[in-house]
Amino acid sequence: MTGAGTTSARGGGSETQRDTQLWHRPSTPPSTIGPWLPEGELGLALSAALLRVESALVTAVASDHSFVSEAAGHLMAAGGKRFRPMLALLAAQLGDAGPDGEVADEVVAAAVVCELTHLATLYHDDVMDEASVRRGAPSANSRWTNSVAILTGDFLFARASDLLADLGPEAVRVQAKTFERLVTGQLRETVGAGPGEDRIDHYLGVLADKTGSLVATSARFGATFAGAPAELVTALTAFGEEVGVAFQLSDDLIDIVSEGGTSGKLPGTDLREGIATLPVLFALAGDDPAEARLRELVAGPVVDDAEHAEALALLRSSASLARATAVLNDYADRARARLDAVPEGPVREALSALCTYVVTRTS
Repeated sequence: MTGAGTTSARGGGSETQRDTQLWHRPSTPPSTIGPWLPEGELGLALSAALLRVESALVTAVASDHSFVSEAAGHLMAAGGKRFRPMLALLAAQLGDAGPDGEVADEVVAAAVVCELTHLATLYHDDVMDEASVRRGAPSANSRWTNSVAILTGDFLFARASDLLADLGPEAVRVQAKTFERLVTGQLRETVGAGPGEDRIDHYLGVLADKTGSLVATSARFGATFAGAPAELVTALTAFGEEVGVAFQLSDDLIDIVSEGGTSGKLPGTDLREGIATLPVLFALAGDDPAEARLRELVAGPVVDDAEHAEALALLRSSASLARATAVLNDYADRARARLDAVPEGPVREALSALCTYVVTRTS
């Protein structure tokens, strides 16, 4: 595989594996999440652990059938932040990490489970959203078919389950509850808010289920399999859920404020597809005369180029965007407050820096 979206369906599985291993140099962390990553000994320990995760991911998506390997490795080849594995590895530093910060094999396996689960949901989401692009590359459903994308997601769920079986029944139970929330969140998003249900509360609940739950489990698994104290596991799980919601909110805001498509998709994609994210929901729920034109434009998909540009410009200067930004800040602050239970030191500083990064990445 020479790059995302460039390999034919007849490419060999061994080639896919070999090239996958070349995506990241050993001297740099495979995560692309950004400037909150710590430096010094902690940074080196995380970098080494992430390389172990990346290697395990390569193994996990490989199959004896070349096309299955290609399809399963498609989104991984396109990049990604490795946000969930990173959080698991960072949480593990609060437990029984080795003298150089080396984490147990169980921590690495749990981190891989969370990333595989996340990747699997992306394949399914792209089918449901009829997306053509993911991470700047053709989505699996547009490159192949919806059936291939759905089945590839199922394959990744199966590989995650196989790894989970070695982590014990409690891990399987936690993952099952997480998966239940992922599916519930997707169903709630698909069906929409019920009669009399506040659309903003519904939206935030969907984000907690669809995004926050798996980020929470990532932190929980990392701390648990490193033998961290129970009170730390509880605090980090709550931290993960709140910072996970904040991260999704920041993605939604980036779709509006970004000038260059830094999220891997063109700015205003959600507007074109009629996806009402938090700023739009605030606009639709309000009665500010200054936003009357904005409400008119965003009442449905904005497909006309001129109207799309107008809606995007109005949103960028709107009070509704400011209100949504305030909600993002609130979730980041709530996540940071959970760190009161974490001992002072570089791990706590890195987690606090993540809260700051989630907010500042939208500016």
